[in-house]
Amino acid sequence: MSDRQKIFLLLLPAMFVIVVLFFGGLVTGLLRSFNYMPIIGLTEPNVSAYISIFTDREFYLSFALTFHIAFTSTVISSILAVAAALLLRRNFVGRAVVNFLFQLNLTVPHLVGAIGMLYLFSQSGSFARLAVDWKLIARPADFPALVFDPYAIGIILQYVWKEIPFIGVIVLANIQSIGEDYESVARSLGANRWQTFRHVLFPMIFPGLLSASVMVFAFTFGAYEIPAILGANFPAALPVLAYRKYTAVDLAARPEAMAMAIIIALLSALMIWIYVRYTRKRIRG
Repeated sequence: MSDRQKIFLLLLPAMFVIVVLFFGGLVTGLLRSFNYMPIIGLTEPNVSAYISIFTDREFYLSFALTFHIAFTSTVISSILAVAAALLLRRNFVGRAVVNFLFQLNLTVPHLVGAIGMLYLFSQSGSFARLAVDWKLIARPADFPALVFDPYAIGIILQYVWKEIPFIGVIVLANIQSIGEDYESVARSLGANRWQTFRHVLFPMIFPGLLSASVMVFAFTFGAYEIPAILGANFPAALPVLAYRKYTAVDLAARPEAMAMAIIIALLSALMIWIYVRYTRKRIRG
């Protein structure tokens, strides 16, 4: 038996689970998005579900909100993660403790973080009550709406808090693997700190930063639980809107829910494809 055959047999159990559960569910959802649901008498595939959602104003509002959440949280997390990685690469007293605290919330589930955000930043939360005690506002209702707000500030804060360590760990590992030799050469040639970072270090850590950012964007674009807990009722994030349609009393609305799920999956796949294409082009260059 050749090495390739051994590798194939070792990967076969995991690949079987992925193919059956992931692609099986994806194919089923795709068929239902085309109104093919024999269990309720829909046996003639059509694209009426896609026509319905693409002519619905609520879908575009939900899509814009979802893109805003994913893009804004990814950009802010990436910037702060790079800044944190640059600080953590230095040697200082208590660095190990700070590094541990920086990575601590990687083990905290998103759901727990969302509940904590709700208790802290809602208009009846801890910060609102502290603001009243300190005479900054007259009543808790005067506290700025950071959750259940149309701009999704609370959702973005939650994702930023959660994703900074994830991106930061990847960037920090890249920086440590690169070392400081290239930066030392740049400084010896007259480059200042900003020029060294912009023209030397950043291009070298950018592939790792990009891969982490793509994963964060794809996750936040398709995540349901955080927008469901911290988001406003209207417009709702796209996964929340799809879930509402799927759990509606009218079973005829389920094809629209499946169509939204397929659109989310396609956009996530498109992001990954763009990343793979860019990295291959960069490597060849």
